[in-house]
Amino acid sequence: MLMSIPMLLYVILFAYVPLGGWVMAFQNFRPRFGVGPIRNLIEAEWVGLAHFRTLLDTSGHTGARFIRALTNTVGQSLLTLVVGTISAIVLSLMLHEVRQTGIKRFIQNILYLPHFLSWMIVTVLVSMALALPVSGGIINDVLLALRIIREPIQFLAEPRYFWGIVAGANLWRNLGWNTIIYMASMTAIDPNLYEAASIDGANRYRKMWHITLATIRPTIILLIIMNIGWLLASGFEIQFFLGSGPSIARAENIDIFVLRFGIEQHNFGLATAAGVFRTGVSILLLLAANLVAKLMKQETLF
Repeated sequence: MLMSIPMLLYVILFAYVPLGGWVMAFQNFRPRFGVGPIRNLIEAEWVGLAHFRTLLDTSGHTGARFIRALTNTVGQSLLTLVVGTISAIVLSLMLHEVRQTGIKRFIQNILYLPHFLSWMIVTVLVSMALALPVSGGIINDVLLALRIIREPIQFLAEPRYFWGIVAGANLWRNLGWNTIIYMASMTAIDPNLYEAASIDGANRYRKMWHITLATIRPTIILLIIMNIGWLLASGFEIQFFLGSGPSIARAENIDIFVLRFGIEQHNFGLATAAGVFRTGVSILLLLAANLVAKLMKQETLF
């Protein structure tokens, strides 16, 4: 309990204390130097829900841009969630079927390594992989060698590819790491279930479907519920560093929207309102997903 105190203080300081700044979403906040932060907040001009109305007013430039950022965020997150979840489950099933412990551990260690790379490094690697063949783009080289395409594709210059790039980068970095919980759930399965299935004549695929997947289903549902709460947090680094030029319309998400309006344009109230909106919607999505799971008699968070 004593060892948990530093982490508890860390969470309080960096996760709960900043919530006091949410009042800026209802103010026309302009920081004044030489004045304390609390006094700055108290004496700022109150504008009520004006910033929220601006964000949701699609007839205005700011509102249209925010809705576009919201669409990009949800699109990128949904694609990442679907691809990542299915791939992690399939990979976990494949690893579970590997009987040689040494080979399994070696494969797992290789798959875990990308997770420990910073997003900055991942962004550089993704940029290099998607470049043209003359610049060493391995993706174009492979597609050309397999005759899937006839000429190189400028992936980063084509807006329609950007959501897929985000999902692919997240998949490469986190696929191995995402299998840890599924693999842990599989190790808890009673071996007698597999023996009984073998006596009944079930083959390997039947065992995977009726025993392995059925047993880890509560884990899958719980992870999906938690991930739904992060649908409005699709990332930052890849979108910010690779989303330039023609791709910026498909790259700008809520995080980048908050950065550009709050830091670059000094519109702190509007940027804070966007952040508050994202948090509120995320909580509602989490509660809705949990309620749906409860109505379907599945495992829930609470």
